[in-house]
Amino acid sequence: MRARASGCSFQGSRKYNEDTIFYEETDTGFLAAVADGLGGHGGGAEASDAAVRSFVQGFRETPQITEENLRSLLEQANRIIRDRQTERQKMRTTFVSLVCGEKEWAAVHVGDSRLYWFQNGFLRFRTLDHSVSQMAALAGEIGEEQIRFHEDRNKVLRALGGTEMVRPDIMRQEGSPAGSAFLLCTDGFWENVWEDEMLTDLLKSGTPKTWLSYMLARIGRRMDEKSDNLSAVAVFIPE
Repeated sequence: MRARASGCSFQGSRKYNEDTIFYEETDTGFLAAVADGLGGHGGGAEASDAAVRSFVQGFRETPQITEENLRSLLEQANRIIRDRQTERQKMRTTFVSLVCGEKEWAAVHVGDSRLYWFQNGFLRFRTLDHSVSQMAALAGEIGEEQIRFHEDRNKVLRALGGTEMVRPDIMRQEGSPAGSAFLLCTDGFWENVWEDEMLTDLLKSGTPKTWLSYMLARIGRRMDEKSDNLSAVAVFIPE
């Protein structure tokens, strides 16, 4: 599998950049991860880094794309973060990962960092946030398009380090991911670029780097003095 990928991570107006991104080709396919640390004072950065490092190392050792294995890898990351917590520093992190093999792939996430799957000119799937605003949308109280502007959009209901038991959502697909484009991103990214814009920019982009550059230009026009950290990884899987 010859995946092509590009990533970005920016501090915004925050004192720290607490996001972590990662992507690499593996012996059997491709692996990418994005995490958005929570907790402030730099603790979120430690949490997001620990989560990504733990998951990546674990997948290198046991590269099975099964729900059982992916859940186990996140449970290990969760334990590492909780072991590092103190009374003062209750660091946590969101997490989203894409793992691809030749004949299967999976998306796994906790929190409100997202994965988008595009194929054949359409948005095929996106992860559902573990957040108050997403629950309001699912309950019909607000529209999906209102999540970005909801007063509780930053209230995350699940995160690594939050509780002893981690509850990830895992979407596993049989079949080759060839011909797909994926976007993994933190809320600081997706809150400032709409899904139809993601698709428009994808359709005129020949590389993941170009796709990101178009979206970052849109984000730059919408950012203000209170802008969050924003990070993303874009992945193309050629036919």
